[in-house]
Amino acid sequence: MTRTPRWLLVVGLTAVLAVITAALCYELPKSSSFSTASPLNDLHSGHHGGLGEADGAVPDGVTVFDDSVPGVAKLDPGLLKALRQAATAAAHDKVTFYVNSGWRSAAYQNQLLREAIAKYGSEAEAERWVATAATSPHVSGDAVDLGRSDATAWLSGHSAEYGLCQIYRNEPWHYELRPEATVRGCPHMYADPTHDPRMQQ
Repeated sequence: MTRTPRWLLVVGLTAVLAVITAALCYELPKSSSFSTASPLNDLHSGHHGGLGEADGAVPDGVTVFDDSVPGVAKLDPGLLKALRQAATAAAHDKVTFYVNSGWRSAAYQNQLLREAIAKYGSEAEAERWVATAATSPHVSGDAVDLGRSDATAWLSGHSAEYGLCQIYRNEPWHYELRPEATVRGCPHMYADPTHDPRMQQ
């Protein structure tokens, strides 16, 4: 009885593993390796009754340096400066800060809330993800939703250095400026927006 050479077994196993890996990757959603798992991704990318970039909709591939996009350009100057400083540092680690959403008009925010109510079936559940136009920090330009998980992973270890803080535990993509975080660290996160006193106005 002849024995199969060890190198042939290694080649065979490598080929089998490659086929299994390819099959698993094929089954994953195409966006899974590029974007955070925001349940509102489909709301941001949908049609909003004529609301577009002028109201804060952000096209794919926009970074924190894209001044031509109102969703970025109308962010609070302090927030934008901190984002750009962090993004410049992250670029040394080959990480790019893409923006899913930034500043939004009141009309766009209200449209997102209506769509979230339709998606989740109740206003109470929708408010765990989307604030009203009167309370949303996006409408005031004080919040940004970053679009890819490598950016949020990078920020998880560096955000306080730039005064950037994740505010809600259920939204790892949502960041706001907290200048005092550079000294004291970021404050404790709220479980979701319904626990944020600002949302009770």
